[in-house]
Amino acid sequence: MSGDFPRARAVVPRLQVLRDTGSTNADLRAHVDDTDAWPHLSAVITRNQTAGRGRLDRTWVAPDGASLAVSVLLRALPADPGARGWIPLAAGLAMTEAVSEQLAGHDVAVKWPNDVLVDGRKICGILAEATTDAVIVGTGVNTAMTAEQLPVPTATSFAVLGTAVDEDRLLADYLERLGEYLSALTAADDAVVSGLHAAVTARCATLGLAVRVSLPGDRMLDGVATALDAHGRLLVSADGSAHAVSAGDVVHVRPA
Repeated sequence: MSGDFPRARAVVPRLQVLRDTGSTNADLRAHVDDTDAWPHLSAVITRNQTAGRGRLDRTWVAPDGASLAVSVLLRALPADPGARGWIPLAAGLAMTEAVSEQLAGHDVAVKWPNDVLVDGRKICGILAEATTDAVIVGTGVNTAMTAEQLPVPTATSFAVLGTAVDEDRLLADYLERLGEYLSALTAADDAVVSGLHAAVTARCATLGLAVRVSLPGDRMLDGVATALDAHGRLLVSADGSAHAVSAGDVVHVRPA
């Protein structure tokens, strides 16, 4: 696989393609201290991830060759910790745009806080993990997965949608856009000023929906998702008040 992904290799300083691995995020964590060999925007990818994880330590497993796992090492980060909370949303927006390039005629959108949907079904999940001096963003995209292989009825894939995905183009588009959004966010140190807030808002499928938010302690919040605040939190209108919900507090957000 070493000769794969020529366009993606041209976008980032280092791209390691693995035949298989347990977790691409874990692979990058092992290289965080090697700043010379693994600079900003270095990436690891595989078509066979055997021990992937999602949010809340959920397992993420797919048949060999049915999906593309991508992890990117981010070293040039916003100084404001609050602005860093936008990194998963920036990745979601970047992947949404990359997927859209190959699925004309479909509705591709960001589901807050960490999924990409096509026609309302999940095609990609995102997990961002912070280290002392960096952030690793992992994504898993359903590429060749058949309908029988989908993990849940609410998932989809390029194959199920009848499209033979160009993985090199998908990866190159994603990495290029992620780099651009992160660069703008870091320069402005503010999602509103950088334009990221407006761009994510425009592609966010969650906004305007009646949602049920599962919170820690078996608490439920029922309301309408109205907006994203300046820190990337979801504003849910309920009982006459606006409740700011952070991704770290949410167990699950779904249409009510």
